Amino acid sequence: MQVNGKHIVVIGAAKSGVAVARLLKDKGATVFVTDAGAIPAHRASFLDETGIQWESNGHSEHAEKADFAVVSPGVPTEASLVQLYLNSGRKVYSEIEAASWFCSGSITAITGSNGKTTTTSWLSDIWKRSGKSFVTGGNIGTAFSELIPSITDETHTVLEVSSFQLDHIDTFKPKISAILNITPDHLNRYNNQFERYAASKMNIMQNQNPGDFFVYNYDDPVIREQLTGAGIRPDGPQLIPFSMLDEVSKGAFLRNETIMLNLDGTDEPLMHVDELSLKGMHNVANGLAAAVMARLADITNDVIRESLSHFEGVEHRLELVRILDGVRYLNDSKATNINSVWYALQSMQSPVVLILGGRDKGNDYKELEKLIRSKVHTIIAIGESKEIVRTQTQAMVNSFLMAETMEDAVHQAKKCAKKGDAVLLSPACASFDMFDGYEHRGQVFKTLVNNL
Repeated sequence: MQVNGKHIVVIGAAKSGVAVARLLKDKGATVFVTDAGAIPAHRASFLDETGIQWESNGHSEHAEKADFAVVSPGVPTEASLVQLYLNSGRKVYSEIEAASWFCSGSITAITGSNGKTTTTSWLSDIWKRSGKSFVTGGNIGTAFSELIPSITDETHTVLEVSSFQLDHIDTFKPKISAILNITPDHLNRYNNQFERYAASKMNIMQNQNPGDFFVYNYDDPVIREQLTGAGIRPDGPQLIPFSMLDEVSKGAFLRNETIMLNLDGTDEPLMHVDELSLKGMHNVANGLAAAVMARLADITNDVIRESLSHFEGVEHRLELVRILDGVRYLNDSKATNINSVWYALQSMQSPVVLILGGRDKGNDYKELEKLIRSKVHTIIAIGESKEIVRTQTQAMVNSFLMAETMEDAVHQAKKCAKKGDAVLLSPACASFDMFDGYEHRGQVFKTLVNNL
């Protein structure tokens, strides 16, 4: 895409919006940033220093006159300005699409309803141990656009990508793409239509060709259904499954609790699952995905094995904050959907005090009933969804409490947790009713716990 001389509007001034605005300006475009809400002072100052015009708290006519628009992932497709561009026949691109126009290196892109941050971080650790040139970003850490100046032909880019980032791609083409799983999430952004959300995830492979690889969870019925019929293109990528239940003929699988790889017709034992540094069956799946993607990128088994056995995990994902009076406090703030909480509870070996709630995304908490009844003795509900949580879960536990603040929730948890219990922040909800993001929510929780 040639952007030199183009007039481009960037809709949304969050981290990735500001990053893509600067990238496009550096490539010769005239850029205007517009946000329906307030723009934080530090981002406004950055735009001023970079010479990019901007507006906040609404969209003026100036925002309607660009050649095309680039949209931040936090801005829904249904937003009036996005619809104006689409209805006028002008293109709307996501930030990762725009950044990909200027990426000369190979891309590995990972998506999924759960596990994508852990798997992306695991891959980053593998690349670091391999000594190969790489960068990591996207939906995790640094925006793709911000990475572009440091990428050369020899740089491998590892990206975590969300469904929102995949909604408006056009030519974005990873060398290796992966979908870890597809379970209900963000349905409020997709008109409560799960099929639209699933289709968005599948966009990750839409531009790949036979020289590329699509890694997918063979055990996930939604993904397998998406790959039937029209979902399989003769000019599409090579399909590489991973499975914990079946010995797939090509890809990664388990045999007698040993991770096996087969990419060239030969079964290769990699390591026993007990050697994985991250515990829980969901991390076995993440490890399988990471291993097969690394092998497809020509990283050797010994490097993969070293990483899978030593990687320490990611912040805000079942992170042990401290042990106080025999009670473990766990920060799982990144659990923003029901399936993530399901995995967290499945991994619990002790009685649980569970902190649930936030900005609800259409959750059905009854999917957790079996695990809550068997493992949770107290639920503490927080945030906008307190009443929804109470209605759906109160009958599942011996004790149900409500808290107005995270501080209140932590102090109530301390009072009702006994020696040998775990206090688990695993909210199943977005955080924007009370916090800037799941990271902010997790940091506040950790600070409060460490101050007990």
